[in-house]
Formats: sequence, structure tokens, C-alpha cells
Amino acid sequence: MKPALYLVAMGAPVMDSSPQRCLVVYERGWCQELGPLGSGRHPSHSTTPAGPGDEVARGIAGEKFDIVKKWGINTYKCTKQLLSERFGRGSRTVDLELELQIELLRETKRKYESVLQLGRALTAHLYSLLQTQHALGDAFADLSQKSPELQEEFGYNAETQKLLCKNGETLLGAVNFFVSSINTLVTKTMEDTLMTVKQYEAARLEYDAYRTDLEELSLGPRDAGTRGRLESAQATFQAHRDKYEKLRGDVAIKLKFLEENKIKVMHKQLLLFHNAVSAYFAGNQKQLEQTLQQFNIKLRPPGAEKPSWLEEQ
Repeated sequence: MKPALYLVAMGAPVMDSSPQRCLVVYERGWCQELGPLGSGRHPSHSTTPAGPGDEVARGIAGEKFDIVKKWGINTYKCTKQLLSERFGRGSRTVDLELELQIELLRETKRKYESVLQLGRALTAHLYSLLQTQHALGDAFADLSQKSPELQEEFGYNAETQKLLCKNGETLLGAVNFFVSSINTLVTKTMEDTLMTVKQYEAARLEYDAYRTDLEELSLGPRDAGTRGRLESAQATFQAHRDKYEKLRGDVAIKLKFLEENKIKVMHKQLLLFHNAVSAYFAGNQKQLEQTLQQFNIKLRPPGAEKPSWLEEQ
């Protein structure tokens, strides 16, 4: 008689056609004979030797565990230090001169962001004004052709609107350049310095956290176990101290360069803004064009877009 076939789960007993034997199917495709039913024999436990892939997997898992463990310990110490500072129970390392410069930078950035917002609003209003003057000039020009008795009056009003549009486009180019430069200063230069400041503040918190930990260990009892932990804490503290000192120096250098760059950029941009606005409202077209030439501002790159209606006249 042929043996019966069954679909079973791993580890379930399988009986063949003979009532004398019972097999247990295990996970890796091997089976264990239990012997005759009722004999009371138990399967012998055998292990499969681990391959190279298993060793690599265990090594990677161990490294990840160590990383998570270090992150958890660091987060705990920094959180403890932060809470102790906020509740007035812990000491905090302070560089008064550097802290004042950082606070001044943040205040300056807020004020420049306000100037940037107002400059963008001015650009939008100037653009709307140009569109209205453009439409009005076209309307006057059309009426001068269709109203012979008022041709001269409509004609010079149309020319006036066209001249205003031309000067307005020049002023708009200058204001756009001013806004673009302020935007770069605020969102790139200042933001880059503030990113370094954030790294410095995080390093300062870690430094104080491990300093406090070292001080607590130093005040405790001295034995063989404590001596090893103290040496480890001293090495970790020194590493965080070096990181803190390096970032403090980086922040001081970036603040110095930022101040020099800000003065240079704003000197040029404020002069441009003043000369352009003054020439526009004085109706001095020549001075307005000279201002753009002085600061190398081009209203429209060649082929960038369709020529304006002024260029088509």
C-alpha cells in the first residue's frame, strides 16, 4: 500500500500508511521520526550550524543596537539637563558676549524680514500701477484716432502714460533687484549662520549634561567599578567639550563675517533704492537709467520673454 500524503503545518505530526511510525515535519525541511506510536520516545533536538550570512546579520543588528543605545543615553542626559536648567536646579555655561551677538542677529533677522515683506508688497503695487497705466495709455491712443476734435489732448495724455510706464518699468527693475538682494541676505546668509548657532546651542547642552554627570560621579564613592566609569565619563566629557569649543569658535567667525557682508550689501542696496525712487518721482528719466547702469541691473535678459508694448512702438 502507498503511503498517504498530507498538507500539514510546520511541527505537526504526520502519519504514513503504516500504523507503526509517526513523523514530525520541522521548519528547515527535515523531519524527526517518533518511532512506533505509544512507545514514549521523544525527538532528539538537533541544531543547524549558523552560516556566514547569519553572523553578518547579527553583527549589523548589534551595531544598530549600540547606536540606538548611545542615542537613548544622550537624549536622556540632555533632557535631564534642559529640565534642570528651566527649573533653576542646574548650572548652565554662558558666553555673555556671544549670547548678546546671537540675540542681536535674531532681532536683526526679524526686522529684515519685515523690510523684505514690505518690499514685496511695493513690487506688487508698482506692477499693478504699470498695468493700469499701460491700459490707460492704450485707451487714450485709441480715442485720439477716433476723436478728431480731441486728437491732440488724447495724444499727449497717451504719450505721458507711455513715459510713466517706461520709468515705472525701470523703477520696478531696481526694486526687484533690491528685494532679491534682501531675500538672499535673509534666507541664505543669515539663515546659514543661525543653523551654526543651533548646532552650537545643542553642543552646549550636551557639554553641560556630561559635565554634570562627571561632577556627580566625582563626588561619589571611589572603588574599582566607579574608577572605570569615571574614566569613561571623563573621556566622553572631553569629546563634548572639544565639540562645544569648536562650534563656539565657528559661530564667532560667522557672526563677524555676516556683519561685514551685511554692511557691504546694504550700503549698495540702500543707495540703489534711494537713487531710483528719487529719480522716478522727480521725473528724471536719464538719472533713473543711469542708476540701473551704475548697479549693472538689466531689466530683461535677451529672449527671456516677449518684448513689452513700449519696445514695439
